[in-house]
Amino acid sequence: MKPNITNTLLIGLLCLTSSISFAQTKDLFNGKDLTGWHSDVPDKDKNPDIKPSFIVRNGLLVSLGDPRGHLITDANYKNYRLEVQYRFSAKPGNCGVLVHASTPRALYEMFPKSIEVQMQHKNAGDFWCIEEDITVPDMEARRGPKENWGINGKKQRRIKKLVDSLEKPLGDWNKMVVECLDDQVKVWVNDKLANHGSNCTAQSGQIALQAEGSEVEFRKVILKPIKRLSKD
Repeated sequence: MKPNITNTLLIGLLCLTSSISFAQTKDLFNGKDLTGWHSDVPDKDKNPDIKPSFIVRNGLLVSLGDPRGHLITDANYKNYRLEVQYRFSAKPGNCGVLVHASTPRALYEMFPKSIEVQMQHKNAGDFWCIEEDITVPDMEARRGPKENWGINGKKQRRIKKLVDSLEKPLGDWNKMVVECLDDQVKVWVNDKLANHGSNCTAQSGQIALQAEGSEVEFRKVILKPIKRLSKD
């Protein structure tokens, strides 16, 4: 077993027992450090001195893109509205917000079991199924032929967003809102409805941000408890 994977799995198991109840709006990022988060960077198993994937710079949470990995909340959450404000700081690229995250490195020894809300340039708002699944209207139109659907390997895991052209020009701040309520996940990008799924196979879990090859700055990561989904 790799040197640090045991610690990673232990953190994941401990987080499963963390409280998922919170009574009021909270900032998941305090603007100063990464308190409340832990990182899982597989390359660190072989090289403990590898540079960090996530830093705080000028009051912003920054995903440097490489080495690849995830920044994961210590606690689990359910029934919430998550607002993330982000921008690609150098050039458009890839990143994502993962909800209902649980088992570390469940896919390709990299991605935690979760539903990814895509932030990749021009695809912000897509769902990606990572060992969890979700249903949307017009599934075949947005996911492809049913016989190819799946949650791992070479299966069709992407579910396209509802509309195009949701992102702002490079350098401008984008706002992504993700609401998770029971088995539903609903997404807005810059105040426009991007996706809405139901029958999700998970209803609670950790929240994660990706380092996936592109530098991304985050200025807000705000969580609010909800009892109903917002209207479109």
